[in-house]
Amino acid sequence: MIEKKKTEAKDTKRTWLPYAIGSAVFAALTSILGKIGITDVESNLGTAIRTGVVLVMAWLIVFVKGKGAELKNTDSKELVFIALSGIATGASWLCYYYSIQNGVVSVVVPIDKLSIIVSVAFSYFVFKEKLSRKALAGLIMIVVGTLAMAIWA
Repeated sequence: MIEKKKTEAKDTKRTWLPYAIGSAVFAALTSILGKIGITDVESNLGTAIRTGVVLVMAWLIVFVKGKGAELKNTDSKELVFIALSGIATGASWLCYYYSIQNGVVSVVVPIDKLSIIVSVAFSYFVFKEKLSRKALAGLIMIVVGTLAMAIWA
C-alpha cells in the first residue's frame, strides 16, 4: 500500500501559503503565455520546449541551493514514484498543450483543474487525510462552477 510519511509538526504559521498562491499565479501565466507561444508551433514541440526550460530551471535551483549531492541519498522507492509523477506530468502537459492550442483557454483551464477531484479522493481514501464537510462543500462548488464554465463558455 502507498503510505504518506507522517509530518512531525503541523505548520501553524502556514509558511506554505505564499508558495501555493505563487503556484496559482504561475499556473495562470503558464496558460496565458502558453496559448500565445503555441499559436504556430506544433503542440508536442511546444511541450518539449517547455519541458526543457523547466528541466534547466529545476536543476539550476537544485545546484544553487547546494542540494545536488542529496540525489545519491534518495531512496529508490521514492525515485520510482517521482519518475512516475514525471511521466504523469509529461502526459498531462502533452494533453494540455494540445487542448490550449486547439481550444479556448478559458474552457480548457477549468477542465484541467478538475484534477482536484482525483487528488482529494486519493488523499482521502489512500492517505486517510480528513475531508471536512466544509471542504467537501467547497469541492462540490468548485466542480459545479467548473462544469458551468465549461458548458456555458
